Amino acid sequence: MSSRPDSFRLRPSLTFALFMALAWAAELPAAERARPNVVLVLADDLGYGDLACYGAKDVRTPHLDQFAAEGLRFTSCYAGHANCSPSRTALMTGRTPTRVGVRNWIPEESPVHLRRSEITIATLLQRAGYATCHSGKWHLNGDFNGPSQPQPGDHGFDHWFSTQNNALPNHRNPENFVRNGQPVGKLEGYAGHLVADEALRWLGSGRDKAKPFFLYVCFHEPHEPIASDPKYSALYPSADPSYSAHHGNITQMDAAFGRLMAALDQQGLRGNTLVFFTSDNGPAITPMHPHGSAGPLRDKKGALWEGGIRVPGILRWPGRTKPGSVSDEPVSGVDFLPTICAAAGIQPPRDRQLDGASFLPVLEQRPVARTTPLYWHFNRAAGEPKVALRAGDWKILAALDKLPVPRGNDLTVEEERDFKAAELTGFSLYNLRADVAEKTDLAASEPAKLAELKAQLQAKYREVRAESPMWPAWKFTGSEGKKIVWPDYWKAKQQPAKK
Repeated sequence: MSSRPDSFRLRPSLTFALFMALAWAAELPAAERARPNVVLVLADDLGYGDLACYGAKDVRTPHLDQFAAEGLRFTSCYAGHANCSPSRTALMTGRTPTRVGVRNWIPEESPVHLRRSEITIATLLQRAGYATCHSGKWHLNGDFNGPSQPQPGDHGFDHWFSTQNNALPNHRNPENFVRNGQPVGKLEGYAGHLVADEALRWLGSGRDKAKPFFLYVCFHEPHEPIASDPKYSALYPSADPSYSAHHGNITQMDAAFGRLMAALDQQGLRGNTLVFFTSDNGPAITPMHPHGSAGPLRDKKGALWEGGIRVPGILRWPGRTKPGSVSDEPVSGVDFLPTICAAAGIQPPRDRQLDGASFLPVLEQRPVARTTPLYWHFNRAAGEPKVALRAGDWKILAALDKLPVPRGNDLTVEEERDFKAAELTGFSLYNLRADVAEKTDLAASEPAKLAELKAQLQAKYREVRAESPMWPAWKFTGSEGKKIVWPDYWKAKQQPAKK
């Protein structure tokens, strides 16, 4: 007979109830038993057609392909903007970047920045008890590591290892990284692996392991100036060295991503870690960088056609995402903040307009519950359309009736005035389910749908424009450009490569 007092014995009914409760908890996905860790990985200038798992035939991306096989691949994933700084603003704030005043990429010394009044997902998670880290490209201010503008540490990151924009003077052996406000000096190696190295150190020994964590990893690849380790370039032999370098650069990024995923496994973190991989915009197809691909989509980085804003997007959250699944539900960078708030059980900001919505319903084969359509605005977009909106399968684009003459990257009083005065004109309409390449303008044949979406676009445009802050006039001095040292294989080229 047991000597345990009766007060410590469990009656049969309670024993059964406890057993059932424990069994039920064991069957729950890890994410429902504890707040998930969150890893956001961002590639730079990676096009929709630049990964093998998105149809690329001539690029090797084994780690991202495996990642897609383990999770959910989105085929209608959008960046929040058509170029870098605004797109990153959307990811961090859940707000369309034009609304918060980040309307184009931010050069060094620019007055434009993500203001202190904006609340990032890093800040929200930090306040909720998460350890937070940023490693890689920041590009959310002009006065990087200076006193006049907030730095990554002011926007919720406990630890940061960052560059303002490019790794300089090159993505090989860069010397402009800053760790927690202290310049690091010259580093040996290539940017992608250096960024992964820092993330791995923080995961292994730099974080408080009693806390869940948010890790924001921003690779520089395949943004120019491209610098690829020869072991990756050698995988793509070609008479055109820029082709070998570009494709090798993507494989280099893929290898760095693979190291990061392997570390999650080695530390036993996979089961309770939500990982989202995406790109900041479409491919940068330039005379010196002509090999990126938007797949079947129209145009490239800088345009509001699909090729400029539709990007790879892959989510893995064990127990919540079905391995090898695919969704065509439209999701966007502005959705990241509300999605992570929902996953972590925290409230998103209620004192400001959010433009995104949680895409967690997609994990249960349900549509995203949007209160506002997806929206993009870029006064300096390549081509005529400067504003776009997607609602369901439909996308409407419009031009602006008042645009200043471009002045490089200068920010002028005239441009700011014209930004506030311009009105929409020149509307076009596409059904993306039937016409993903945006070849057939349906504005004339679908007058009712055009009128419906035109009204939505006008309302959104005026609302966002009214909130967007004005910046002081400023002249670009070209300081960053002077620091860039182009790779020897590009210096030696007499003519730009042809696609």
